[in-house]
Amino acid sequence: MRFSDQRLTVPEGSEHDPFVKACFGVTIKQKYVNMADIIFSRDNGTASPAGTDERPAGAEPAWDVIELLFFAYRDFVSDPDHVLEKFGFGRAHHRVLHFVNRNPGMKVADLLETLRITKQSLGRVLKQLVDEGYVLQKEGPDDRRHRLLFVTPKGEQLAMKLAGLQTERITRALAGLGPNAHEAARAFLAAMVDDESREGVLRFIARADRARRPR
Repeated sequence: MRFSDQRLTVPEGSEHDPFVKACFGVTIKQKYVNMADIIFSRDNGTASPAGTDERPAGAEPAWDVIELLFFAYRDFVSDPDHVLEKFGFGRAHHRVLHFVNRNPGMKVADLLETLRITKQSLGRVLKQLVDEGYVLQKEGPDDRRHRLLFVTPKGEQLAMKLAGLQTERITRALAGLGPNAHEAARAFLAAMVDDESREGVLRFIARADRARRPR
């Protein structure tokens, strides 16, 4: 991969990929620290006491954290990629399956907003998932113009298999980081979300969690 002063060329929709923030790099040493009490110094990426000033002007970027995020994401999505290849699907199909499975009855318009991709891009992926029996589209009960999305039983089975693979990787990563690692990782990832979007993202996750709990 070659870096330049120009914007990187990335696959369509991946610049707003909801999964791109679902991986993290805190430390590569097997030493537990209280994550709530540290921040990352941006001059060399090492941990510094909370409350210290921002990195000085002209200091080096936090290369280690930046690159760990790149590599963590690469491997985080590789587990589902191998499964998806067998079905002729890619990461765009994975994203649609994931969010429709988590939010039964989701509107197409809401899915577009979540993924931040074009209607044309979503249309191609969604058509394939519908044609092959992984997703259902229904008219809205109050407005027939609304298209509501649901996974079929085999769509749910595939979505859960992919989520299970990614959960296994997350569990392995957190296991060596000591108590409260899950909460620290969640706080870090939430802080990576744009300020204006963070509250809505957290509500979105909480709503999906409530919907899956047994009644």
